[in-house]
Amino acid sequence: MTAETLTLGKAMNEGLRRAMEKDAKVLVMGEDVGKLGGVFRVTDGLQKDFGEERVIDTPLAESGIVGTAIGLALRGYRPVCEIQFDGFVFPAADQIITQLAKMHLRSLGKLSLPVVIRIPCGGGIGAVEHHSESPEAYFTHTAGLRVVACSNPVDAFAMIQQSIASPDPVIFFEPKRRYWERAEVDVDSTDWAPLHEAKVVRPGEHVTVLAYGPSVKTCLEAAVAAGEDGRSLEVIDLRSLNPLDIGAVVESVDRTGRCVVVHEAPVFNGYGAELAARITERCFYRLESPVLRVGGFSTPYPPSRVEDHYLPDLDRILDAVDRTFAW
Repeated sequence: MTAETLTLGKAMNEGLRRAMEKDAKVLVMGEDVGKLGGVFRVTDGLQKDFGEERVIDTPLAESGIVGTAIGLALRGYRPVCEIQFDGFVFPAADQIITQLAKMHLRSLGKLSLPVVIRIPCGGGIGAVEHHSESPEAYFTHTAGLRVVACSNPVDAFAMIQQSIASPDPVIFFEPKRRYWERAEVDVDSTDWAPLHEAKVVRPGEHVTVLAYGPSVKTCLEAAVAAGEDGRSLEVIDLRSLNPLDIGAVVESVDRTGRCVVVHEAPVFNGYGAELAARITERCFYRLESPVLRVGGFSTPYPPSRVEDHYLPDLDRILDAVDRTFAW
């Protein structure tokens, strides 16, 4: 075991490096990923070590980045695209939704597109407009895409390598406000949980709290606070949004009888709505209260000075927990 203390961003960097060392067909491409090392320095040093033919600084054109990656994948490469900020992914939506997600089915299984699209997501960094979005629902709704979200350095290191090895296109969400948080990572281990398996990150008895990406840490903090009031929260990091590990969710909710879903995206038609529907269908006779959702409001993401009022925080999560006991 070789344990290193890494930030989430550095763990991503190490994961990309390992994948590139293992397979010469792995390419990294995006705006400023080479000489600059990416806005968040996730690709720092990769161009120096692997060259400009494998770490490619692209024009500022997201549709061109993804379109080129599709062509490269058809020729046997495994491109990893960086979308600089979440709100910049929409110019590439046509390429992702109408081409990347559908080519495998369109070719009756003859063609695979092993493309990873990395998207720093969520708020909390005091950024300007278009830099703090949570667009996961657009992509989980699109059949043909795998959608995953890491929440900590250990998973970041493993999940990026697993995503690159996948034969299918993967949308990889990275919680940008967690890039600088640290954890011990065994950089020599390959004994990882399956990519599409949820993790119970805090066992509990009274309420199941479901989260992913940047919201996981907030929910863990809420669980500590709730414990001081004698309420035991089980926090599950979903990790994979499509496919969803519904078995782990059902097992937990069947035990606790209560569930709160937390994400930064707006609640209306957000990913939590799908979770609430599935849990209600599968756990109806075990539920002691409705599945409650905590998330962003149905407004464009606000200016940075007031984003703390928009993002789910400790108080809003604990309020939802309280409401589950009011039934």
